[in-house]
Amino acid sequence: MRNVYTAGEALVDIIFSNGQPRAASAGGAMLNTSVSLGRTGMPVFFISEYGKDDPGALIDKFLLENGVNTDYISRYDDGKTAIALAFLDENNEAHYTFYKQYPEKRLEVNMPEITREDIFLFGSIYAITQGVREKLFRIAVKAFEKGAVVIYDPNFRRTHGNEKEALIPLIRSNMNFASVVRASDEDCRNIFGANDAEEAWKEVSNLCGCLVYTAGRSGVSVFTDSYRGHFPVKKIRPVSTIGAGDTFNAGLIAAMLRDEIHASDIRLLGQTEWKKIIATAVDFATEACMSYENYIGLAFASRYRSASRFQM
Repeated sequence: MRNVYTAGEALVDIIFSNGQPRAASAGGAMLNTSVSLGRTGMPVFFISEYGKDDPGALIDKFLLENGVNTDYISRYDDGKTAIALAFLDENNEAHYTFYKQYPEKRLEVNMPEITREDIFLFGSIYAITQGVREKLFRIAVKAFEKGAVVIYDPNFRRTHGNEKEALIPLIRSNMNFASVVRASDEDCRNIFGANDAEEAWKEVSNLCGCLVYTAGRSGVSVFTDSYRGHFPVKKIRPVSTIGAGDTFNAGLIAAMLRDEIHASDIRLLGQTEWKKIIATAVDFATEACMSYENYIGLAFASRYRSASRFQM
């Protein structure tokens, strides 16, 4: 059986709209991806950390209820579970305020042995944070060398601009051990100064053989050494875009599992294969945009499970 391993921050998201709290739930980019995959019944393991406090208990319970394996979670006493306040603007785009109190020793947990059959997703500021990055980077390198699909999502926002000089070399190094870089237009602008997909690919192609470039309403572009294509997204009025990129990643992984795509296949995929993959990723992202949840809904997950089994 192919397993999915995701590694990233875990926190409690409190979402505000028009100055009022609208929802509170477990969050974090890779957590959101994990929950979407868990809801579809896929074998997903989350690598992360949170406290032995009430917010940590909320996250732990939520993950288990949604089919996410927590064997690789570090629960700490010396610190508090992270909290994020997400404020939606008039376009339902979010800006954040974070409250974090981590222990001195981070991510104190045994790491999994990832095989060629598996998929490993990592990224965001967590993957370039001192005390954590070294451990996640070792997992990524081992997974990459064993032939697993390694997906890296930098999720690098303007708020980290003052640390850019120190962080960009770490981001580039992470990309160098990825099968796929899934980056937004904002990521590529903040990291490389790239103004469009072609400029982003010129930078990423020196590090990784595949870029999936998402640009909101402008669609999705895919680049490999042998293929390049552009795909539209659905026209919707979003309720919240907070989990859009994370659920896109879940759809990307779900399609790779469904279509039996391994790392060695990625550079050989053509228009037909990428059209199916990106369509699934867009469907997942669209679903997440239609509620205050950061993941696909249970009804959508059930429909996807049924359709995937029928296709197989």
